Amino acid sequence: MSTLPVIAAVDGSDDSLRALDWALDAARGRGAPLRVAHVRQYALWAQVGEAAELPDPADDPVLAQARAHLEGRSDPADVDYVGLEGAPGPLLSELGADAGLLVLGSRGRGGFASLLLGSSSLTAARDAECPVVVVPRPGREIHDAPPVPPGARVVVGLNTDSPDDALLDFAFAEAARRAARLQVIAAYPWPVQIWAGSTGELIATGVDQDAVENETRALLDGFLAPHRGRHPDLTVDPTPAPGDAAGQLVAASKDAELVVVGRHRRRLLAPARMLGSVTHAVLLHAASPVAVVPPSPPHD
Repeated sequence: MSTLPVIAAVDGSDDSLRALDWALDAARGRGAPLRVAHVRQYALWAQVGEAAELPDPADDPVLAQARAHLEGRSDPADVDYVGLEGAPGPLLSELGADAGLLVLGSRGRGGFASLLLGSSSLTAARDAECPVVVVPRPGREIHDAPPVPPGARVVVGLNTDSPDDALLDFAFAEAARRAARLQVIAAYPWPVQIWAGSTGELIATGVDQDAVENETRALLDGFLAPHRGRHPDLTVDPTPAPGDAAGQLVAASKDAELVVVGRHRRRLLAPARMLGSVTHAVLLHAASPVAVVPPSPPHD
């Protein structure tokens, strides 16, 4: 069994119980232990910087609910329970340093009912050292989804300007575990326009779309070749797609088992961790669970 657990964050909400179910299946698929974590927020009257006692998991009603939810499951994973006290987003992100996967619901018990994504899920997706899966509420509608062949499908979005092996490693491994087809979407800008300073308008450049799509497909094939070599039995569908990357990935999320997206690398002039606009939009609107994968470590 893997030494790195799958962590499910729970807070007593229906969203977190859906995430717990997803995490249990993920732990079984990996042969990994499942760790169920609940972070109780600091009391409003606590002093800033005041040390809080570590809660006893046996006395935590949220963890008791999680135990009851998992009770009687066939072929259970090795499960342990962790109670913490503090700020949920940062503490869950810290737990990710010793995890293979961190799984959360899209919304928790706090915040406004109209929010599409809770602050803890957003913080963990941005900051955790391990991949983070956010499980959405059921019923998100996807309009204008393209037709796809039947069967299990994992979707990954690839930026051909900055491909990342960690992203592709995760997506290929997830598709292989699920015996699913892997759809690799690489969006390219279309129509290609330039700014005409004399008129203040955007004008078309006359670039041939077929040429742009063929170049994108050639780049895709090159990036995917080593990963295909490690997964020769996996069906891979490279998909160059014109226009908005977020819109393409959200549309592809309909009936997908998982959508996999990356997180921005830290840069000299932007040292903080950033999700990126595409990843943020996919987390907000995708109908399927979304995995956010940290970038590969920088090369020396």
